[in-house]
Amino acid sequence: MQKITFNRNILILHLTVLIWGFTGVLGELISVSALHLVWYRVLIAGLALLLYFKFRNKSLHVTKTQLVQYLLVGVLVGLHWVLFFHSIKISTVSVTLVTLSSVTLFTAILEPIINKKRISVTDLGIGVVIIFGIYLIFKFEIQYKWGIIYGLLCSLCASLFSIFNARMVKKDSPSKITFYEMIGAFIVVSLIMSVTGGFNEQLILSSKDWFYLLILGIVCTALAYVLGVAVMKELSAFTVALTTNMEPVYGIILALLIFGHRETMSTGFYVGAIVVLGAVFLYPYLKGKFSNALLKKNNTI
Repeated sequence: MQKITFNRNILILHLTVLIWGFTGVLGELISVSALHLVWYRVLIAGLALLLYFKFRNKSLHVTKTQLVQYLLVGVLVGLHWVLFFHSIKISTVSVTLVTLSSVTLFTAILEPIINKKRISVTDLGIGVVIIFGIYLIFKFEIQYKWGIIYGLLCSLCASLFSIFNARMVKKDSPSKITFYEMIGAFIVVSLIMSVTGGFNEQLILSSKDWFYLLILGIVCTALAYVLGVAVMKELSAFTVALTTNMEPVYGIILALLIFGHRETMSTGFYVGAIVVLGAVFLYPYLKGKFSNALLKKNNTI
């Protein structure tokens, strides 16, 4: 029975990661700008989560300090999504998803600094390999240099809000944190649109755009998040980290299947992508092996 439950959770986790990988494809399919796309996304996701809380009769009460923290992290989430979809709009889904893998690099550097811990040699080593892979992509796909740059900034934001979320989730409900982060993201994107005149644009959404936006907001954001949190309670951190690394792989495969030749890149890109993804896949294995070796060493002392 335990094995059946484990396999079921693994299947659900892969489904969730596949859904996350599909967001890049939706970003290309939806015709509106990155700003408008994220504005609608966080609005739909926030309303979906609000309905979820009402349906489950759960409290949304937080302290003033928590509210400020969640909203500020939500600002990072909003900026992350705007940069992510803008990168896709000016380059390709494949370029953006591979560049997004640099989250590992940024986290390896920023997490020890923020949490005041020693920087891991393993983390830095993997980070150097990722830098080399991104350099290869940049060298052979120079026409997408701004897409790569925005993708790297997107990864920086993702790293920061992931670090802060890891600390906050120990003290409060993940779904509650996400709800307020959606509000924070909605506020910052609305402010950016106010300054840039985004609300003054005559925006007419097609039925196709609305269909894709609803999938993005409800399925790829609210529902995928609830599924992801549910299985993380049962699976090990190593299993979750290893499976989550499949997101760019799933996303690139989906993009190739849907967009065909539009997503076909140079040989140099795929060499760089293999280097980056190989490093990301290898990371949790090396991290676990290094931790076990260190534990054995401490036990023998």
